[in-house]
Amino acid sequence: MAKRPPIYRKHNKCHRADTCKALVDATTNGEVRLEALVRGAYPGRSLPPGALPHLKSVGFWHADHDQDWGLDWHRNEGIEITFLESGEIGFGVNNHRYAPRPGDLMITRPWQPHTVGTPTIGASRLHWLILDVGVRQPHQAWKWPTWLILDRRDLKELTAMLRENEQPVWRGNHEVEDCFRRISQLVENFETSSTATSRLTLLINELFVVVLEMLRVHDIKREGSLLHAERTTAMFLHELESSLEKAWTIDIMADCAGLKRTRFAHYCKRLKNMTPVQYLNHLRVEKGKILLRERPDLSLAEMGLQCGFYSGQYFATAFKRLEGLTPGQYRSEK
Repeated sequence: MAKRPPIYRKHNKCHRADTCKALVDATTNGEVRLEALVRGAYPGRSLPPGALPHLKSVGFWHADHDQDWGLDWHRNEGIEITFLESGEIGFGVNNHRYAPRPGDLMITRPWQPHTVGTPTIGASRLHWLILDVGVRQPHQAWKWPTWLILDRRDLKELTAMLRENEQPVWRGNHEVEDCFRRISQLVENFETSSTATSRLTLLINELFVVVLEMLRVHDIKREGSLLHAERTTAMFLHELESSLEKAWTIDIMADCAGLKRTRFAHYCKRLKNMTPVQYLNHLRVEKGKILLRERPDLSLAEMGLQCGFYSGQYFATAFKRLEGLTPGQYRSEK
């Protein structure tokens, strides 16, 4: 299977979209029936060249018994709209867990880590659509494909609803269910030589119309602060702790956050009262303190590498500068 490009295009330092390996294995083993039209490494049959640009995956799975697998925390290359027609799956977004009911609609954005299964899925029939709208961070402007032909005002309203609200689970309606059923039926019987691409285009447009009407009924509260570059910076800094061993520079950090260097540094200082490099070294030293307490078997050089310092001496120098003690003095006091 071809390797999917990373979520962030430069430096290869940030999250990649999920390859759904567990689903692929379950399908190969005959545990799940999968029907999908896809681009990239998503499992399913390839969309015809040039058909529906920016559509990444559309389809369904049918599991007629409880499974021993689930989809671990991952991100996608676009907005994902998922509909649970029947059964149980378990669902998590941003470390919060949900228990969708049949008839629920789940919406996730490219920057939202999510999981399916708790940790495994139950017998279920699940539909989805993943559409790349050209963003990887909350502050970036959405770019819908030209084949999405909603009225300009409707599309503007839908965009605002999806950008300025991140509630992940919604109660669907019969129109949403009917639309997904017809899309899945077409996907299942898709023929590139017929008018199937045109019909799929119409059905996906209809789906976005009924989702807009559904959200209007809910009268959702919009939060403009969700679009701010400060929030993007905060999200990046929150996740930085899990990848301290990487060779970060200010430029790479800013690029992964989708911001210019100066803007990224401004919001980092505002949020943490430190420059990006100061905050990075702070996190690395904090990890070093944990290793000094819990891993007496590691050498100074090994600790330094695990924390992201290129040498034991650099680790010791940074540690003393921030803590006022050498790593050895810190360990002996603890």
